[in-house]
Parts: sequence; structure tokens; C-alpha cells
Amino acid sequence: MYIKCWGSRGSIPVSGSEFQKYGGDTTCLEIRTRSDDLIIVDAGTGIRRLGNQLIRENRNVYNFIFTHSHWDHLMGFPFFKPLYYENSQILMYRCPFPGKYVETIVTKLMRPPHFPVRYSDLTANVTYREGCPDRFEIGSVTITPIALSHPNGGCGYKFREDGKTFVFLTDNELGFIHPGGCAYKDYAAFCKGADLLIHDAEFLPEEYEQSIEWGHSSCMDTLDLAIDAGVERLGLFHLNQDRTDEDMDRMLDRCRNFLSDNGGKTECFAVGRDMVFEL
Repeated sequence: MYIKCWGSRGSIPVSGSEFQKYGGDTTCLEIRTRSDDLIIVDAGTGIRRLGNQLIRENRNVYNFIFTHSHWDHLMGFPFFKPLYYENSQILMYRCPFPGKYVETIVTKLMRPPHFPVRYSDLTANVTYREGCPDRFEIGSVTITPIALSHPNGGCGYKFREDGKTFVFLTDNELGFIHPGGCAYKDYAAFCKGADLLIHDAEFLPEEYEQSIEWGHSSCMDTLDLAIDAGVERLGLFHLNQDRTDEDMDRMLDRCRNFLSDNGGKTECFAVGRDMVFEL
């Protein structure tokens, strides 16, 4: 399983010299499977660059999964250039909720006055497949959803292939249970023994005290989850829009020092644009 991050910023894209190391694009992940299926998770602004890369590679079949419908996870969708190519095959999985939730969201997204091109005018072949809330498969990868603890709900995912496990839980508040969300112990069980966990870590503990119920986690709560679940590698995600590269490095040092002082074995890092992971 090949995983590439095209955007890890939260809430809104940012730019400037102070954001060069980790990047300013919002959430978009690319997963390539052993069976050569291409999976795209979320359509934040990072999807623009991904679309350009896929066109250069002459890839034309794309599997889409969404975690939830907040703006920063969708705003790049209309700028995904393969949508405007007749030979593109867009397979949209009904996640994070079943029924016509995804159809409704993307239709509203591409509707005047919000965008000049209507969803109905797209030239790509867009079809819908069943997904959440049950486990499903895309080629050689098995995908298990879990409800996020986040305002308006959503789903995180466990991707498993050839005995390796990647868990993606962005926009997940471990310190507060939102309607439909899960308890901490449920997330720990879901992540148990994962080879790679990428989890929301927007706030420092002192920041989180002023941001309870906003739908995002303290980096230390996220670190505790990784330790309790016996995760091999932890990537801090949903980087705060105001957190510069230097600030992010300081957060990371704080987490690594905690691991060192407490005998933790988890490898911890901050997820930035263009980072690649192979499991």
C-alpha cells in the first residue's frame, strides 16, 4: 500500500514562507493498492495538484471516499481537472453516510452562485457505489469505517492490505464525544496495532482547553491514543492554519520528548505535503 499526502492543513489553506515545510493545502490523501487501484480520500485543495499529476500519468479511474462534508475537505473538488475529461471514470463511494448524501453534497458544491460549472455539466463518467457504514473493499484493500467525534459527524477509515494496517482519523475529538461519535476506548480498539496512524492533532493541550467541542484533538490526547493502541508510527494531522513550520516543529519536539521520557516506542512525526508512506 502506497500512501501520499497532498494536503494536511486544517480549516483553510494557507501560504507564505513560514508554511513551506509542511505546506498549506487542505486534506487530500492518495492511496495506491497492490491491485493498482487508486483511492482518493477527501478533496481539499491538495487535490488540485494530485489531479494534475494523474493526468500526466494517464490515469483515468479514481475511487473517491470522503470523511465528512466540511468545506476544507471539499473545496478542491471543482478544481480536480479529471472531472472535465470524457475518459475519466469517477467511482464515488457512499461515505461517510449511506444513501444520496455524497450526491447531494457534490451537487450543492457545484451550483451557482458558488461555482460557474454545474455538476450536471461534468464530462467525466461519475458513478456511485455502496460504502459506509459497513466494511467494503476496493481491489486488494479492505476498508473499515468508524464514526468520527466531530460536529455534523463523519467517518474515519482503516485500510488493510497484505497484513498491513493504515488508520486515518482526521477531524476527530478524543476529549469530547459529539453526537454519533465514539468513546476513546473505541478508537483505541479500532487503531490497535496499526502500522500507521494519521490522526487529528490540531491543538496543544493549553489551546485545547479553549477549544473543547470544536471537533479537534490535543496533540497529547492523540499521542496517548497511539501509545495505548500500540501504534508503530503516528502522524500528526489537520495542522492548525496559524501554526508555522517552527511552531509545528516545537509541537513535534514536545511529543517526542514525552515519548522519550515515558519509554514510548511509537515513532511520531508531523504530516506535511508530499510525504509518502509505503506499507
